Amino acid sequence: GLGNATQIINNDDSIIIDGTTGIVILHATDQTLSEYKEIKARFLKHKAFLSRGSHFKAETLDGLSLQIMGNIELPEEVVSVLDHGGDGIGLYRTEFQYLSRNEFPGEDELFDKYKDVVEVMGRRPVTIRTLDINGDKAVANSTGSDEANPALGLRAIRYCLKKPDIFRTQLRAILRAAAFGNVRILIPMISSLDEIRDTKKLLNEAAHSLEKEGKVYNKNIEFGIMIEVPSAVIMADVMAQEADFFSIGTNDLIQYTLAIDRGNREVAHLYHPFHPAILRMIKHVTDIGKEKGIKVFMCGEMAGDPFNVPVLLGLGIDELSMNPQSIPAVKNMIRSIKVEDARCFIKEALKQTTTMDVIKLVEASFGEMFGQ
Repeated sequence: GLGNATQIINNDDSIIIDGTTGIVILHATDQTLSEYKEIKARFLKHKAFLSRGSHFKAETLDGLSLQIMGNIELPEEVVSVLDHGGDGIGLYRTEFQYLSRNEFPGEDELFDKYKDVVEVMGRRPVTIRTLDINGDKAVANSTGSDEANPALGLRAIRYCLKKPDIFRTQLRAILRAAAFGNVRILIPMISSLDEIRDTKKLLNEAAHSLEKEGKVYNKNIEFGIMIEVPSAVIMADVMAQEADFFSIGTNDLIQYTLAIDRGNREVAHLYHPFHPAILRMIKHVTDIGKEKGIKVFMCGEMAGDPFNVPVLLGLGIDELSMNPQSIPAVKNMIRSIKVEDARCFIKEALKQTTTMDVIKLVEASFGEMFGQ
């Protein structure tokens, strides 16, 4: 949070905000101002360099190509994905249409929004994640009771299965929009096989109702699940039999595995994607994916950091999705390394026993690429 910043910063104070490090400098000296002007100039020059290569494909030096996708919340954000060289939409968060309103959106309203995104993307993939929201907070006039721990409560697929009419409306809208492009459906917060089967039953019901009404829809939409709770990792071999693809949601997976609330600054420093347990979990999922013949994607914040690219390539992730602004840098990093080197590296990384050991190994093996 802001800490005591509002108590020590006054109107008209000159401050430097370094968004790359999270550092704020108050009452900077002339020398510090001069140094940061140079840093800014170098940053903008590097950003321009990355932008020039953003529309080339992400291919390693030894020929492995990856799809680099963008995450969006609003239909208009599609433009940013395309501008930054994205190969598609790896995560379309659909919650926004349910927030700050007095009633749930209807099927046609949802369909129109989804169709707009799909048509702009053309043949590029659009992965639509179903509603992931905490309980009845979806609408402003909700009478739902407060939950002591919403992150572990009635959210995402749990909420949708408890409210099948709301869920069925969204599923119908997605199926209809999928007739206009390359759409994949993604189910969040899956923790059991029963949830997958119950969801597929509702999806089939939605498809049959559209068929009966004579409405156009995609009969062969790809069905994926998010791997973001430990039980899904452990049961990945079974769940792979019911899914066309996996998408690892690292934000929640790390939080639930390490029992860390990222919003709690007392423990936030313990949250790190290179925790050995997290790396082993991801490797387990990618190994299952290869064994069962399904692709494994990643759409959490871990996917958007260039420093993580050697690790993710070594772990065998098939597709990365991120904030659109991160796409150029990640693509550039992929083009700078050999996947064979990353695979050799990950064998050593998986032997490490602490987060810092993994970080040091990345720096020692690929530090030149990060200017270290």
